[in-house]
Amino acid sequence: MLNIIRSLEEKEVTVCFEKENLTSTDERAELMITLYTALAQNEVRNLSENTKWGYTQRFMKGETPNNYKNFFGFYVEEGELKINEEEAVVGRDIFNWYLGGQSLRQIKTRLEEGGILTASGGRVWHESVIQGMLCNEKYAGDSMLQKTYTEDFLTGKRVKNVGQRDRYYVSNSHEGIVSKDTFEKVQREMESSTGGGRSLL
Repeated sequence: MLNIIRSLEEKEVTVCFEKENLTSTDERAELMITLYTALAQNEVRNLSENTKWGYTQRFMKGETPNNYKNFFGFYVEEGELKINEEEAVVGRDIFNWYLGGQSLRQIKTRLEEGGILTASGGRVWHESVIQGMLCNEKYAGDSMLQKTYTEDFLTGKRVKNVGQRDRYYVSNSHEGIVSKDTFEKVQREMESSTGGGRSLL
């Protein structure tokens, strides 16, 4: 904040803070700006902590925050995941094709040649997206909560949770597209593939 104000003053620009009745040319400006900024930062920190506490309580109760914009095979209705029947058929095919021995690249080609659009309406499928679908427990009707978390409350940067925070697994949080047996078979096949079995690609 101070660096920006100093930079503006070098260009003969005065910054006015109406609420605080303060301008950057005042003798006490830097001290007051520092104090106000510190107070604002503390407010943001408290809000972040309260929000984090609220989410933790919801996670512990098994409440799933479904705020997805694009989720292939599903749509959100009143905060609940519902099955998009048309896309669900393709989702089941993807799991079955993989169990049938097809690689991610072969599945990608099959989807594109079939004119199947992605969740966002694109025509190009990426192997990473297909792999993510095959590894996502939501397709089996379960939910892993707090897969990511906000690392820095000031920047809002979110990072993958690989053990830094607790994660919560909720079984049968919604109706699944594939059976749990099919999902587990895919996970075992993927583990064997990355462990020296058939190539994922």
